[in-house]
Amino acid sequence: MSITLSGLFVYPVKSLAGFSVQHCELTARGLKYDRRWMVVKPDGSFMTQRKFPKMALLSTEIQQSKTLVITAPKMGSLSVPLAPEEGWHESQNDGQKCEKMVEVWGDRCVAWSMGKQAQEWLSDVLETPCELVYMPDESDRPVDHGKLGNDKQVSFADAYPYLLISQASLDDLNHRLETPILMNQFRPNLVVQGCGPFDEDTWKSIQIGKVSFVVDKACSRCIVTTINQSTGERGVEPLKTLATYRRWDGQIWFGQNLIHEDLGVVSVGDRIHIRSHRA
Repeated sequence: MSITLSGLFVYPVKSLAGFSVQHCELTARGLKYDRRWMVVKPDGSFMTQRKFPKMALLSTEIQQSKTLVITAPKMGSLSVPLAPEEGWHESQNDGQKCEKMVEVWGDRCVAWSMGKQAQEWLSDVLETPCELVYMPDESDRPVDHGKLGNDKQVSFADAYPYLLISQASLDDLNHRLETPILMNQFRPNLVVQGCGPFDEDTWKSIQIGKVSFVVDKACSRCIVTTINQSTGERGVEPLKTLATYRRWDGQIWFGQNLIHEDLGVVSVGDRIHIRSHRA
């Protein structure tokens, strides 16, 4: 049986709900639109489901390749343009400078404030002062804090542009759980099928369709994986069970972080070629 790409997911706003797509263009920072927006506190520090699990309930949608729409249950929607015209940000900020220094996992980079309307709406929905920011192309945020060089850039994702998990690995986990969980609790970009459980741990370089990727390192997991993405409620699984067989170096590991070697388009159904394995 061949290994194929069975799922493809984009999360436009860091820590908000994402959506599945059948195909997606790769950009310098990862999948198009993936984590190009982020919710920050007034001081510019990032907000996630770790402290604000309610963020899981905010859905995102790209409409007609022009607009990002964020919807909150019983709270309506917020719409912002994907590619604002010059001066748009200032017009949304009463003429104030739209650039803002933000922080994500110790990295500081330039972002654009998405305006007072977004600020007021999100602050109301999340019941804390916050605002929405966008990462422009000129913002400088190297992959994994620059450990791979400044030419490898990432969006507001934790450290890498892609997270890959095999369906077999989730199935293996679910066989150990009393109540199975969905893949979305791990928030991957790339889901693959046709391999064995945790085979992705052994891959060093792969090709998805016509695009080559380096499988750089395993992904350590946090309490966000314990949040039900449909209810925003936090439990103890799957970390409790994963800790019994996926813990080493003081961390719990599930999934692999990838970097692309070239650009192109990936599509659900693409065959995956394992170019090399780890020693």
